[in-house]
Amino acid sequence: MSVVATVVIAIIALLHVYFLILEMFLWTKPAGRRAFGLTAEFAEASKTLAANQGLYNGFLAAGLIWGLSLGVAGFGVKTFFLVCVLVAGIFGGLTASRKILWIQALPALIALLLLHLG
Repeated sequence: MSVVATVVIAIIALLHVYFLILEMFLWTKPAGRRAFGLTAEFAEASKTLAANQGLYNGFLAAGLIWGLSLGVAGFGVKTFFLVCVLVAGIFGGLTASRKILWIQALPALIALLLLHLG
């Protein structure tokens, strides 16, 4: 696997850790509300759903980190979790915000291409 693919996958994993923090711990705080454009009322009403979503982002990050820790032997693990990130990004982009296509789906697609070309 190329160094570039490893770096991109690591960045995606870190992004998902950041999403976990935003959704599980900062959702009702000014930083979380600002990141997602939420009112205080909506953030409070939806904080349980956001925490659940954050947990899933944590699982995506954990899977990517696991795959990276396996090195070359983690090719299948990295592929699986990148596809999960890609599908989640496409679904989020179509149902929640187009911004998710650029923040989540596109990096996953790039990482998949780099992983399979490297």
